[in-house]
Amino acid sequence: MAIKSFTTRIDEELLKKLRYVAEYDGRTANNKINMLIRECVKNFEAEHGKIELEK
Repeated sequence: MAIKSFTTRIDEELLKKLRYVAEYDGRTANNKINMLIRECVKNFEAEHGKIELEK
């Protein structure tokens, strides 16, 4: 599996809060974001079925 970069814009205050939460959990902000994205996809698939991607 290839690792891709993804750029996003985020409000400065929200980013500071994200970093705080991530540090509290012993994670980097990047790792916390990846965890949240995986959780979002998992919840979506639980409700709507597995997402099938074309190869």
